[in-house]
Formats: sequence, C-alpha cells, structure tokens
Amino acid sequence: MSPLAAALELPLAASEATKIGTDLDVHVGAWALLAALVVAMIVVDFAIFGRGRREVTLRESVIWSIGWLVLALAFAGVMAAWQGHAAGAEYLAGYIVERSLSLDNIFVFAVIFGYFAVPLAVQPRVLAWGIALALVLRLVFIVLGAALLNALHITFYAFGLLLLYTAWKLFRHEETEIDPEHNPALRVVRKRIPMTADYRGHRLLVREGGRRLATPLVAVFVVIATTDIVFAIDSIPAIFAITTEPFTVFAANAFALLGMRALYFAVAGLMSKFVYLSQGLAIILGYIAVKMLLVDVWHPPIWLSLIVICVVLSATAWISLRFGPKPPDRADPQRRTEPPVAAG
Repeated sequence: MSPLAAALELPLAASEATKIGTDLDVHVGAWALLAALVVAMIVVDFAIFGRGRREVTLRESVIWSIGWLVLALAFAGVMAAWQGHAAGAEYLAGYIVERSLSLDNIFVFAVIFGYFAVPLAVQPRVLAWGIALALVLRLVFIVLGAALLNALHITFYAFGLLLLYTAWKLFRHEETEIDPEHNPALRVVRKRIPMTADYRGHRLLVREGGRRLATPLVAVFVVIATTDIVFAIDSIPAIFAITTEPFTVFAANAFALLGMRALYFAVAGLMSKFVYLSQGLAIILGYIAVKMLLVDVWHPPIWLSLIVICVVLSATAWISLRFGPKPPDRADPQRRTEPPVAAG
C-alpha cells in the first residue's frame, strides 16, 4: 500500500485482490525526489525554451526530443534497479502509452495556435506554461482515479467501458472537434476579463489607460488547460489498466508531458502523414479496455502489453507512410489565421 493511499485512508478491501501492477514500497522521500526532478526539468524547459524571445529551430527540437527520451528511458532503468524489473517494465509501458496518446495533443496545440494566431516566438512559452499546468491537472486526476479504484471495485469496469467507447470513436474518426470558439471556459474569460486586441510579446497582463488588461495569451492558456482535461479523461484510465500504483502513473505522465514541447516543434508538420494513427491508438486503447474489463479473470504479463503497444505503433507508422493516402493539411503551425477576437 503506497503512502499516497495511506494518507487518503482509502479502503482497499474490495480492490486489493485485483490490484493491477506491482505494489511498490514508496516512501515520502521518493515522492519528494520525483517532485524535485520534475520541477528541475520544468525549470530547464523554461530556461531554454520558455522565455518566448525567439523561434525554436528544428535542430533544437530534435536534439531536445532525443534528450527527453533518453531521460525517460533512464528512469525506467532506475525503477527496475530500485523496485524490480516488473516495476520498470510497467513504467515503460505506461510511458509509451502516455507518449502515444500525447500525439493527439500535438495536433490540438497546432489547431489552438492557428486559431489564436499565436506568434512563433511566443509558442514555446505558451507550451511550457501549458504543460506545467497540465502536470498539475494530471496529478489531481491520478489522485482521484487511485481513490476511486481503491474504494470502488466497479470503477475498473467504468474505466474499461470509457476506454472502449474512446477506442470506438478513434477507430471511426469521431474524435471530439476542438473548436475554441465554443469552449465554455473561454466564453467566461472573454465575458469577465477585459482583453487587448493583439499580443504584447509574451506578457499576460498589461496596463493601458489606467486599467489592467489581459492579452490573448490568457485565452490561449485557458483553452489549452481545459482541453487537456478532456485528454486526461482518456489517458489516465489507460495507464491505470497497466498499473494502479500512483507513483508509476505520475512518473510516466510527467516524462511523457515534459517531452511534448520539444516533440511539438519537431513533428507538428509531419502529423498529417500518419493518417492511420487514430486506428493504431484505437487498437491499443481497445486492448487496454479489454484488459481492464477482465481484471478479475485475466492478468496478462506486462511484457505482452509492451509487445502489443510497440507492434501496433510501429505497424501504424509503417502502413501510414507506405500505403496511406496523401491527406490535406489538418493544421499548419507556421500559418497565421485571422487574429484573435478580444473580449469586451
């Protein structure tokens, strides 16, 4: 039983017998070290790319994407040496799942940046803040999800059905359309907060005419944050089907999200080539959903999940590049659309 569950005084009687994954011996000090590592990585990300003073080059994005990947894989080695090979494999499988699902986030970021005409030089800062906020939101979802799974065994089946429904929508290309104009949180911001008509560098607030005004960057942050909540509803249950250990779940999410900023600038322009990505993710989510729905009778080894995830993703990429039709551009992060509409 993890310290997080103990702190929440969660009743485990119903779910202990069907706990998924390795039960880690994680002390408060380990959580503190993980938190310190995540904060340090966020600081580095801000220091290098979050200043919003220049555009990010493709070379920089590729180098940092490789660096984040190496760091994430190194953490898998740390987990294996610390808690055993099974724990390391569970973290790695969870990381691959979260990383794969984050590819959809990249397309969404491109749509949001295009809609709000976010300048290229400002995009790294927006992504850095957006990802930091996403980490906080994911931590909240992880705590709530762990509490539900530990308290109510039926939550396994609820999460399984949710993932099955998500997989069906992805397979049929019925993803939720991201339309910032109909975002409820954005409507509230525009109604309640006076906003400038254009950007003022990377500043969120400015003072004009004796009053403080928000810039359109505030609206961008609100849309990114609320959109990530929608993605968290899918991704958090997915990794809980691999392990219900909160430490592993948060570590996998943290490393997947912190590498997203560099990955965005490296592959955003290439996303339209992977036309069968949705079907690949649907198959992975479908497998995970079945695993969660059969939690009481079927306990496949973690290596099987790793093989399924890696084979499906590799096959999806190859089929897309080899046989996929040439799709129209879904979103071009370099293209500027009409400027954002100011509030009030």
